[in-house]
Amino acid sequence: MKFEHVPVLAREVREYLRVKPDGIYVDGTLGGGGHAYETASQLTQGGRLIGIDQDTDALAAAGQRLAPFADRVKLVHDNYENMAAVLADCGIAAVDGILLDLGVSSFQLDNPERGFTYREDDAPLDMRMDQDGSLTAETIVNTWSEKELTRILREYGEERFAARIAAGIVKMRQEEPVVRAGQLNAVIRDAIPRKMREKGGHPSKRTFQALRIACNRELDVLRDSLDTMIDLLAPGGRLCVITFHSLEDRIVKNAFRNAENPCICPPSFPVCTCGRVSKGKVLTRKAVKPSEEELERNRRSASAGLRVFEKRTEQL
Repeated sequence: MKFEHVPVLAREVREYLRVKPDGIYVDGTLGGGGHAYETASQLTQGGRLIGIDQDTDALAAAGQRLAPFADRVKLVHDNYENMAAVLADCGIAAVDGILLDLGVSSFQLDNPERGFTYREDDAPLDMRMDQDGSLTAETIVNTWSEKELTRILREYGEERFAARIAAGIVKMRQEEPVVRAGQLNAVIRDAIPRKMREKGGHPSKRTFQALRIACNRELDVLRDSLDTMIDLLAPGGRLCVITFHSLEDRIVKNAFRNAENPCICPPSFPVCTCGRVSKGKVLTRKAVKPSEEELERNRRSASAGLRVFEKRTEQL
């Protein structure tokens, strides 16, 4: 299967990232290189693009796509949580822009062997973005406690029937290991009342999302990385983040707000005494959504939202 990457909100990212021909940029979630191609095409030989991805299939596809810009592009197999170390290895202290596109690629979703899909009953329960990693969705459903399964389904999937699904998983695995999407789909189907299964799309969507997030530590990595990425920006540099569900968006929104207004003094204080200084400003008070034209072209863009933070320009 070919690794396709249709970049979501490409026009909006181009507008906000404001690529300088001689600037340094990081794509922390390279994917198939759709956004990176747009960035690299605006760079001269004095500019640089560092592309990071933990999926070797993505890196291989992006390498082919970005071959015309090999003189200004460096690809790195890693997680964007290690961006500071990656840049240090490249001799880079600060960058002019960073992009995160947190969506799961169509290749990952549509390739049953990668184990992300609930639409193929025979698909394995894998869900690793980094296939060198040891933790799979199969390990989670077969070894984690019922209490922990309930927690991740409720927190990461916002699944109202989390406890019933977790109990069903534990019951099934006592009889046989849960190793295929079809087995998990059956548990979910039995746990959710019929009238509720008919609402809000496929009944397995929220459970599979929760397992994927847990397997790849997605929310923890995002939460722990945003401040570091803002610190890596040069004055006037911008951090652009595309999210695809409310859990990610809330983390980005709060991190950007706190970076802009870090003061923790009580509202009653006449002046700030905590000494915390703003790192810059939020450029998107609301998440930027896809246009109607883009929604018609790419239905998977419907849940996407872009938020942008700009590093302060004056030196402290």
